[in-house]
Amino acid sequence: MAIPKYQYIKDELKHKIISGQFENGDKFYTEAELIEMYDVSSITVVRALNELANDGYIIRQQGKGTFVSRARKHKLVEFSDVEVFPAQNDQVQVLSIERGNDWQFLDKLGLKSHQFYYKIERVRKTNGITYIYHQSYIPEQYINANYPDLDYYSSIYGRFKADYHIHMNDEHFEEINELVFPTPQAIAAKLGIDPNFPAIRQLKTTQLESTGQILEYSETYKRGDFYKIKFISRDRDR
Repeated sequence: MAIPKYQYIKDELKHKIISGQFENGDKFYTEAELIEMYDVSSITVVRALNELANDGYIIRQQGKGTFVSRARKHKLVEFSDVEVFPAQNDQVQVLSIERGNDWQFLDKLGLKSHQFYYKIERVRKTNGITYIYHQSYIPEQYINANYPDLDYYSSIYGRFKADYHIHMNDEHFEEINELVFPTPQAIAAKLGIDPNFPAIRQLKTTQLESTGQILEYSETYKRGDFYKIKFISRDRDR
């Protein structure tokens, strides 16, 4: 599916802002600079900039220019998993990819009863130990049904970026983490642990910020001894 040029430019510029290439309040690219950078018409550039402004990333001031918004939304508290092993040892194995139409997952994805999704089942390993079991549910429109092999979807975020120019880490998401004890037997079998060994269940929904469309709903189980999180507080204007 071809990505409209304005959407491509908008996504690129949003990524530049979120990744820290511009500070809040910095002067942003001019229309002329963007026309030259992307070799597109002024109409395309103006639409991309207007959408960034509508989403709160930039402010356009007549006669002064375009600036990165000082009041744009930012996480007041950021958290991330802390890996307890060398990242270079991480391996992903795709177990299955199945097309589905179960009402409970259609509902979680905001899909209608006649629509479909794909369920991608994966495990992550380090040094031969399975420590994560992923179940990802993705609307059919974002899956290439002619994938050459299962490994094609070993990195779902990588596929979104390569195929649709969507940076999943930049999109809006909600995630719930909870301790599960005992671990369900089927999950314990996937992780190679005893059901009496604790696991962390992570439920995550990721939405396309520009439209609100749900891109992925995932259910992840992680071995308790491989789970550690770090919280960082930041000022809203930082």
